[in-house]
Amino acid sequence: MRSSSLSRFRLHVIYHYIIFIVTGLYWQPAHVVSACDICKSQVSERAGGTRYMGGIVSQGVHNTCKTAKGVIESATVMRKLHKNCRVGQYPHSHASRFSVPDDKVGWDVSFPEYSPAEYTAESVLARPSWADPDISDGGFHPAWNALDKACNVNRRSHFSEYTIVNDRPRNPVGRTGIVGRGCLGKWGPNHAADPIVTRWKRGAGGEIQVDKDTNSPILQFVSVQRGDTLEWAIPGGMVDPGELISTTLIREFGEEALNTLELNQSEAQGVKEAMEKLFAGGVEVYRGYVDDPRNTDNSWMETVAVNFHDESGNSLGKFALHAGDDAIGVRWTDISRTLCLFASHADFVEKVAGNHCAHW
Repeated sequence: MRSSSLSRFRLHVIYHYIIFIVTGLYWQPAHVVSACDICKSQVSERAGGTRYMGGIVSQGVHNTCKTAKGVIESATVMRKLHKNCRVGQYPHSHASRFSVPDDKVGWDVSFPEYSPAEYTAESVLARPSWADPDISDGGFHPAWNALDKACNVNRRSHFSEYTIVNDRPRNPVGRTGIVGRGCLGKWGPNHAADPIVTRWKRGAGGEIQVDKDTNSPILQFVSVQRGDTLEWAIPGGMVDPGELISTTLIREFGEEALNTLELNQSEAQGVKEAMEKLFAGGVEVYRGYVDDPRNTDNSWMETVAVNFHDESGNSLGKFALHAGDDAIGVRWTDISRTLCLFASHADFVEKVAGNHCAHW
């Protein structure tokens, strides 16, 4: 009886896998903490996962789900097609992207007429400290898919190992309609870190506010308005060479949301102590590729998003938010499905809301 049930289960999973391949739907790897979406019971370990049919399938699935896990992980398609990095002109340039239909994103799909323009911003070609040399530079010998010890740059992808074609790294997700580096400094993955700082929305008496429609508590997060696109986003930024991600998270949040660069020594010390206390207990909600408008066929954004929750609201609550660095606005923002944020940030925030059983 058990053997028969298992066989039917295998056929059921394989059937859905074939449907995914035939219809060209895509999944995107993510590193999450979740219940096993196959048997719907709790997985206690933190594990990487993949979005599958709208749910999360943990790589820490139970032994009884190993068969389904193997079938799903063998898929080579993406859950989510490029969207932000296939639209019109490249940001802040006159370079137009070659039109890439949904069914031609993947490199495994023949697209002989594909002829994207080459674009790398002048600011990158000027060789600032954060940018790689041109790929044709005879002295440039990057260690692809590895920690490049020569310059202390992490060239490993959180997403998957990428291929090198004509001496250039190839975007592991697929075509973007433009080649070169755009405004990104590194060939291949450009690593960022995004701190998602949250608290409960409270009334005048300190009581947690509940949404009247979902009857769920309302979560707020610190958002900043980007100076380049004017979009609201999670405060975050690039990981410096040799820098720990934990250091980047604190540094970027302080600079963009608290304007620590402009504080006097005493003020800066108080903020530093509060941030170190809050940031000591973060929960990673995502690690991987980002559908970012700056991506190209040869350079792309990846990030690690970590949630730091201020349960009492007192840790950072005594400090006024003040936009700094390249942010022009900052605020506590109610989390809901109506959020419109930069790049893939709304997806990260949705995951945070789910982890806290909050309103979405």
